[in-house]
Amino acid sequence: MEADIVPFIISILILLVLLLFSALISGSEVAFFSLGPQEIDELKSQEKPKKFEVINYLLERPKELLAIILISNNFINVGIVIVSNFVTSKIFPASFQINSPITYFILQVVLITFVILLCGEVLPKVYATKHAKQLARIMAKPLKVISTTFPFSVLKNGLIKGTDFLSKSSKKRSINVSAEELEHALEITTNKLEDEEERKLLSGIVHFGNTDCKQIMRARIDIVGIEKNANFFEVLQTIRSTGYSRIPVYEDSLDQIKGILYSKDFLSFLDEGEDFNWLEHVRPAMFTPENKKIDDLLKNFQSEKTHIAIVVDEYGGVLGLVTMEDILEEIVGDITDEFEEDEDLVNQIDENTYILEGKFPLVDFYKLFKIDPKDFEEAKGESETLAGFLIENSGKILVKNERVTFNEFTFTVEAADKRRLIRIKAHKNGQS
Repeated sequence: MEADIVPFIISILILLVLLLFSALISGSEVAFFSLGPQEIDELKSQEKPKKFEVINYLLERPKELLAIILISNNFINVGIVIVSNFVTSKIFPASFQINSPITYFILQVVLITFVILLCGEVLPKVYATKHAKQLARIMAKPLKVISTTFPFSVLKNGLIKGTDFLSKSSKKRSINVSAEELEHALEITTNKLEDEEERKLLSGIVHFGNTDCKQIMRARIDIVGIEKNANFFEVLQTIRSTGYSRIPVYEDSLDQIKGILYSKDFLSFLDEGEDFNWLEHVRPAMFTPENKKIDDLLKNFQSEKTHIAIVVDEYGGVLGLVTMEDILEEIVGDITDEFEEDEDLVNQIDENTYILEGKFPLVDFYKLFKIDPKDFEEAKGESETLAGFLIENSGKILVKNERVTFNEFTFTVEAADKRRLIRIKAHKNGQS
């Protein structure tokens, strides 16, 4: 009897040790591959140079690292299966194994699988996501030793060469990922993004390719232009008063834009008189349709080496203009230079109430209230501003103090004239 207990106890101990090794190896996979630049910098500053060299050695060889982790884990799991099979055979009597072979087999498979998944995969990987640096410190040296030890070194090299051969021989296929899938992925990882600016930046990148020029353009009513018959003194006055580096030049109306005036082109002509022929220095204008995606427009800016485009409708009428700065702001947020005055497009009253300018873009409204734009996008027609949406929704130009309700929002007109809505109060209902 005692002779049977000793091997059984030794087997239990071996099984526990193998489960521990499996947990460490599995956790190290998540730990190493989840280390970002910030965590790596922290390790570099905290660890001794020799210890960080080992960590860096593994990170610089991701294929080798993954191969040795997978091979080691498989060896350990096979060992767990063999040892656990011996343990279960000792726990259950021979009569049970003979009389209920199917039940015994299912019990072995379910029990062993559950133990391996729980103790060797799930729990260590959950732990590794929160303690990646600590686990990377612990496992760096053991993994390097394993990677250089026979037969793991041979199997590692064979696995890498095999996967490289398969990747080269197989046809490359692109993976199409929708913006909705990327946005969902971003929502899942939001709790890991401690920096709010980083989250906004990633969100801007996700929606970048789905944004039209019309959604981010400066509306026609806000365009500052120069009439081609203006004298040079009037041109200089406009440049000084606006502080703009690029100004459209038009004939008769903004629908007939003849080019773009670059302020820097006139630095050497500041002493010229009113009769100076400044039109010779006006550059050609780039025109773009209102529904052009801003990622495509950015490519056009890069190829044409320009920073401004005039947005036109299907009839060629000018709707507004869009600049390189407008495109970049969709990713990095507002960019304010020394010539720009802060526009109070948003005034917060409380957590759920804002006073907004009528020209406030709908895309920014969605971000402000952190809502799904689906219902608004389905209900709106051609409008891209909050004022335009309310006019479309109500079928008329609203007057001061009129209210419009849409979904959980109540919109109240704070200021308006005969042609447009100037200021709007937006309140999200059903909030405490």
